[in-house]
Amino acid sequence: MFKRNLPPTDTTQPIQAVERITSVLGPGVIWHGSINGSGGVRIEGAFEGEIALRGMLVIGETGRVTCDDLRANAVIVAGALRGNITAQKVEIRSTGRVWGNVVTTSFTTEEGAFLRGQIRMEETIELDLGPAPEATPSEAAAAASEAAAPLAMPDTQAETTAIRKKKA
Repeated sequence: MFKRNLPPTDTTQPIQAVERITSVLGPGVIWHGSINGSGGVRIEGAFEGEIALRGMLVIGETGRVTCDDLRANAVIVAGALRGNITAQKVEIRSTGRVWGNVVTTSFTTEEGAFLRGQIRMEETIELDLGPAPEATPSEAAAAASEAAAPLAMPDTQAETTAIRKKKA
């Protein structure tokens, strides 16, 4: 009844952005080659080759990957991987199997996961992914149109004057 109305304090932590999967190699796909660039990739089929990814790589339960030196920001293994991993974050799920060495700053594993190799924890990781890829023409056009759109800024002086007049 006699409580002061205090403004609510925001004690919540900022929510970190969740990495999105932008490309999927489905369960029936067999791919030989290389995956390079930015974005999240999920592999449910078979892949053999080179992976250097500025983003997240998920090897699904049906995924089979052979890659001598896999480099990505984050790697989640729920399938099978033969090769070394260099990543900021590595997670091996309970169904995951890795034959190779891991170099990372953050390592997580579930009960039942398999790793035959060594884990080396570092304070920082240099992925040597090269320069960031250029935007596609459609992405560049979308960014340009957003940048060209005028921003509607409220007239705070007029609003303050109107509020003072109502109180008087």
